[in-house]
Amino acid sequence: MKIVVLDGYTLNPGDLSWAGFEGLGDVTIHARTPLDEASILERLQGADVAITNKTPLSRTTIEALPDLKYIGVLATGYNVVDGAAARERSIPVTNIPTYGTDAVAQFAFALLLAICHHVEDHAATVKAGDWTKGSDFCYWNHPLIELSGKTMGLIGFGRIGQTTGRIAKALGMNVLAYDEHANEEGRKIAEYVDLDTLLKQSDVVSLHCPLTPATKDLINKETIAKMKDGAILINTSRGPLVNEADLAEALNSGKLYAAGVDVVSVEPIRADNPLLQAKNCFITPHIAWAPSASRKRLMDIAVANLAAFVKGTPENVVN
Repeated sequence: MKIVVLDGYTLNPGDLSWAGFEGLGDVTIHARTPLDEASILERLQGADVAITNKTPLSRTTIEALPDLKYIGVLATGYNVVDGAAARERSIPVTNIPTYGTDAVAQFAFALLLAICHHVEDHAATVKAGDWTKGSDFCYWNHPLIELSGKTMGLIGFGRIGQTTGRIAKALGMNVLAYDEHANEEGRKIAEYVDLDTLLKQSDVVSLHCPLTPATKDLINKETIAKMKDGAILINTSRGPLVNEADLAEALNSGKLYAAGVDVVSVEPIRADNPLLQAKNCFITPHIAWAPSASRKRLMDIAVANLAAFVKGTPENVVN
């Protein structure tokens, strides 16, 4: 079985092992693949298995690969693959649904706490000598925010949303949730409300929903207008959930106090992205998923997905 990994570097920059895949077939690993169709087709010629993270597999690509039998996505989101085209060829597409739950929830609060305390900036000023030169026993260069008693609204309340909600509760926050699929486990953590109620009542809005046609640009001028003045937005989910021009305008006008985003609409971020110039906007390079323990878990599940397919009992099929 010929296995081709199209873009393995972000998952494994050298600290993990590909041995699990190597035990299942003849493996070729590419750190990165150019995103043009010709390059993708060249690398997948004769492949039985395509493993991709962000390299797109379009309908025309899939139809041009007669040997292809399986597509494994090294992520939870799988919109890089034309699932319908694969299904028409009886090619299962699998994803990794649970590997980063704790890491992403933790990172949502890393962004939020950075906004609340500006720890890195304050630490840098101490090393620069500001405290040594100071007249007082303490100082702060930014407003400091206490989260206890404030309300966090979680849009999307699956595994990651619920884990984020538990952390919020541990910090003394009130938790609201908006999700089309309410469940009893969720009700132990949060009060389910409609989207308008969540936006109006939340001091912090955190996004944990998938990207679909219905959720694209979910945060836009109209929904931002419904949010509290001075609210904070966190996005560790998908960049296109947010209309970035509208968010930048809200930050620059003071309608929103701050935003913390680990994802943007086009990645790597483009130099003309309006969030780069927006006030009080914390942007990180899509790293919520990336602790070594989380990536190791992803690798193990990806191998298990392929092994299950080989046995004739595919798991985590999304098409």
